[in-house]
Amino acid sequence: MATKIRLQRFGKKGKPFFHVVVADSRSPRDGKFIERLGSYNPNTNPATIEINFEKSLDWVNKGAQPTDTCRAILSYKGVLYKKHLEGGVKKGALTAEQAEAKFAEWLSAKDGRIEGKKDGLTKSKEEVKKAALAAEAKKNADRAAAIAAKNAPVAEEVAEEPVAEEAAEETPAAETATEENKEEA
Repeated sequence: MATKIRLQRFGKKGKPFFHVVVADSRSPRDGKFIERLGSYNPNTNPATIEINFEKSLDWVNKGAQPTDTCRAILSYKGVLYKKHLEGGVKKGALTAEQAEAKFAEWLSAKDGRIEGKKDGLTKSKEEVKKAALAAEAKKNADRAAAIAAKNAPVAEEVAEEPVAEEAAEETPAAETATEENKEEA
């Protein structure tokens, strides 16, 4: 019987949630399976992956073929790297202690990258919040200035009336100047 490690879809439309399962390759996607290995939630950032490492490693060693997405998930969690190191131990290229040391080093580096991404995401969220608050404060200040300008037009109208009278007085002088220019021509 050919076995596959694949995803079994759950969740509502537009919000998928998957179980990572070992199933007969002939069974339908959401049908009968042999064993559940974990879950995968792509809706979070970074995606939430919970895998039973030992069971997954055991199935991969038995020959279960992961699908493309499951291969990426198992690689992300280090199952395939652990299998690779165990193959090196069986061939005599490494000792078991060296393989464990390499895997522990890889795992700590991977955890560091994941934490760095999470920190970067929280910092970017905080920056977006600060920018939104600053934009909101600016908009509120503009509104307050507009309201203050709207509430104080009485003083401006008094100041504008003499200016309007001066402009009216200047207009006849300008008309006489244009009339003189016409007569000269």
